[in-house]
Amino acid sequence: MNEVEERAHIIHVLDETREALKNNDSPALKDLSNQTIHCASCIQDTGSIIIAVLNYALSKIIERGKNSDMPSWKSFVSEFSEKIDSAAHALAEENEVKYQSELVKARKLLENAAGNIKPYIHEVLRNAAINKASKLYEHGISRGQTANLLGITQWELSEYSGPRVETNPEMNQKISVNQRAQMAMEFLS
Repeated sequence: MNEVEERAHIIHVLDETREALKNNDSPALKDLSNQTIHCASCIQDTGSIIIAVLNYALSKIIERGKNSDMPSWKSFVSEFSEKIDSAAHALAEENEVKYQSELVKARKLLENAAGNIKPYIHEVLRNAAINKASKLYEHGISRGQTANLLGITQWELSEYSGPRVETNPEMNQKISVNQRAQMAMEFLS
């Protein structure tokens, strides 16, 4: 995808995010998060990563029914949608600074709208960042760069994604004592 197509795709994702949030559609938000991570792995912009993390976190909040624990969920959805619209509009006008700024404001809005479930929201956002970081890492972006993009440590990322070990099944086959002895004799002769 070229830059214009990427921009159009992100704007589409933002529009779909607004609709999915309005409808409390957790699977749609999770799907949008995955689409955005794929996009973010190509262009590596922080805006796409913020969108992916927010969508994933919102999907988890809705999936677990925690949105009903938020005192003013409807007003949050309305304000959050305004921030998303502003971000989409800024991106359409190629105003990258305002685009990033509106996404950061949307994240802060989620963090502050949590009310009595604030610790839960912070944990969901942290876990969403780690989850999305592991997905970026799986798409081939280095562990250091991925951790830096998401503001987490490489240690947190490595704990989640685990070590990358490529095993060769042929190397794990057991060899009998007689075969080992024969291999050693061939090697030494």
